[in-house]
Formats: sequence, C-alpha cells, structure tokens
Amino acid sequence: MSQPDYGSSGRYGIGTPQATPTVEPEFGILMPRTASLHAVRLTSLQEKSEDRLCEYLESVSDYLERFDRLQLSAFGFACTASSYLLGQKTEDKILSRLRRSYDIFTATQAIDWTLKKLTAKRILIAAPYPKTIREAGYDYWTNAGYDVREILHIETTSTDTRSIYELQSQDAIAMLESSNLDDVDAVLLSGTGMPSLKALALDWPVPVVSSNLCLAARMMDGREPLDGIFPQGWRERLAQATVT
Repeated sequence: MSQPDYGSSGRYGIGTPQATPTVEPEFGILMPRTASLHAVRLTSLQEKSEDRLCEYLESVSDYLERFDRLQLSAFGFACTASSYLLGQKTEDKILSRLRRSYDIFTATQAIDWTLKKLTAKRILIAAPYPKTIREAGYDYWTNAGYDVREILHIETTSTDTRSIYELQSQDAIAMLESSNLDDVDAVLLSGTGMPSLKALALDWPVPVVSSNLCLAARMMDGREPLDGIFPQGWRERLAQATVT
C-alpha cells in the first residue's frame, strides 16, 4: 500500500466535547505535520454539565463507531472532567469493554502516565471547573496516589462548563504567576477546553503540563518522535499559529 497524501506518519482520532473551540487547534499544534487528526464531537442533550460530561464517556463506544473503517494509530478521549465525575473504576470498566485494533487513552490516563514519567507526586492543579467537578478531580488524583496540595480555581462567567471556552492562556498564566510553586513537583492545568499552550511555553520553576499536552504525548508515544516525553517542535508550531 502506497503512502497516503495526509497522515503518512499516523492517523489519530480525538473525541472532543461538542462546543469546545480549543481541542482541535491545540492538537493541530501538538501533532507533527505528517500526522493527521480526525475529530469526533462528543454530544449530549443533557442540560446539567455533570450529566452531559458523564454521558460523553459512557457513550464512547458509539463515537468510535463513527470512524467506520478508518484505521487509526490511536484514539484520545479529550474530556478530563468526564473521568473525574465517573471515577477511575468506572472509567476502567468502560474502556475494558472496548475492542479496537488501536490504543484508546483518556486524558486522565495520559496525565497519570505523564506525571509518572516526571516522577511527580506532589502536584498543584489549576482548573476552571465548578466546585462539584473540582472536588471530583481532587478525589480522582488522591485515590490515584498523588499528594494534591491544592486545586486553584480559574474563574469563569458561569457554572456551565461551556463558559470555560471563553478563557485564554493568559488566565492560566496569571494564576501561575500568583501561585507558590516551591513545594510541588509539577503543576497540572486541567481541562481540555481551556487554552493553555502559551502558558506551557513559558519557563516555570517546575514542570507545567495540561490535559491536551499529556494526551497528545501519550497518543504519540512509540509512534512519533518525541522530545523527551513531549511532542517535538510544538513551540515552533505554536508561534506560527498564534498572534503575539
């Protein structure tokens, strides 16, 4: 079989919440140009944010069917809050029922993989979630064995998680600049819908990672060239894709 015009190094599927404007652009920057990205929108008619987010992960098998016969290199479920609300045991049970020829990773699995690579145990989390999801996130990472020193709340205009999409990287930068990072091994910017790559590109005293960065790195591990554990060249692609 000849090389395809697009995606010669890999074809990657991504499941992204229905209203987010953030996931595809950030993955387009994180992925190398020879990789192709194929997105499916996670949809739900539930009005309550928590119910909507749970339904995304509970229905993941249906979303995978929408790729039909497209042969993926890996699939990433880009919604961290879904895993927080359902918990790791339910998350693992859902994923164990999936039978595909390619690897499937959730954002939370990718974050755990990244933090272990960084040997980070004491973590600070900054997130734009409402209180219910922040508390679920604290429980998720504490149960996973991490010492969560604090979950900082990045303010949004409402408790509907769609308001996260109004944020900019500067909101995360301002939070980090006002935080004490001396007593942690790493900082997690949690939430795939919150723009964060400009924040990650700055120099900080400890590693600062995001849901999207971790998921891209996990999906590419063993399939694409990496700079340590992170995608090569993403900072250069970020500079080309954004206004300074």
